Amino acid sequence: MSPLLLSVVLSLVSAVAYAGAAIVQERVAAAATGPTYAPLRNPVWWGAVLLNGLGATLHVVALAYGPLSVVQPLGALTIVFALPMAALFVRRPAGRRAWHGALMATAGLAGLLSVTNGGEGRTPDAGERWLLAGATFAAVAALFVLARLAGRTALRGVALAAAAGVAFGVASVFTKAVAEEWTADAPLAEWGSALVLSALAVTGLLLSQASYRGAGLAAPLATVTVVNPVVAATVGLTLFGEGFRYGAAGTVAALVCGAVAAGGLAELTLDRLARGGGDGPGAGGAGSDGSSASGGAAGTDGSVRSDGRMASGGRTGAGGRTGSDGDAARPEVGEGVDVGAVPGTRAHLEVEVGSRAVAGRS
Repeated sequence: MSPLLLSVVLSLVSAVAYAGAAIVQERVAAAATGPTYAPLRNPVWWGAVLLNGLGATLHVVALAYGPLSVVQPLGALTIVFALPMAALFVRRPAGRRAWHGALMATAGLAGLLSVTNGGEGRTPDAGERWLLAGATFAAVAALFVLARLAGRTALRGVALAAAAGVAFGVASVFTKAVAEEWTADAPLAEWGSALVLSALAVTGLLLSQASYRGAGLAAPLATVTVVNPVVAATVGLTLFGEGFRYGAAGTVAALVCGAVAAGGLAELTLDRLARGGGDGPGAGGAGSDGSSASGGAAGTDGSVRSDGRMASGGRTGAGGRTGSDGDAARPEVGEGVDVGAVPGTRAHLEVEVGSRAVAGRS
């Protein structure tokens, strides 16, 4: 196998690993009743951490065998792999609008990375690194505050994902600096940069985990996938002397591709809001998959009581519709229907309300 082909294969497997990790993180976030940012006692979450580590390792190895112009755009396929994988493994199909947004974000990011020249920049000195670290943590903190102030769960998830993308993007800059400056003669000379790198990587991981809480899979994942390399490329362009290929034409192409990627993120966010992204953490609106949810006590017209029993305002037939009076086998008005344990891990009960209602007998 040629080195180029090997780098392509490794890049694709890396994207699949990242996609799998994102799906696991979203499932953990949807089912979590404990810590939002670091569910350390959940063994499934540690599986997501391992998948993220595998994806990062494969990406670095791919860069050792192939050019940056090939490996980086292939990494943008994470969101494209994640949608069918979610439909296959966790029965979470994506709608047409979500697919459209995902493809736009991926195409825009791939085009942007293909014209970015990341191999000709200089290595930042110690002062520039500390300045960059301070600016990065300030930007992450600002996005975190914005997420806390967001009134909708979907917007909160996107803001947290953007903060994670900033942390990951600058961490990649420090990774490159440490890799180029490290020597066996002075193995601890880069301890400061390595410490900042570790802090940024952990911060990005925890923020990305929290971003999936109630916001679904596609919008947070696409945000992290796009913001990460865009931030890294922006730092390289503005601080470290990197540039775009093909001169002015490359710059114009990069701007167009950036606009396409941003449009894809907007599509994904609007899709999540349209499907019920929730009005805030714990709001009794849509569930994490966009379905209607109810978590409170209920009335007597076919609603759900807090003890998990259904109070029938008529007689309930198949599919949640009200049956006819001649169906004596079904419960009368006021009888409680014990629906038993609700499958899944959500603390509320999902109810489908029929479009018709028939008054029950007293």
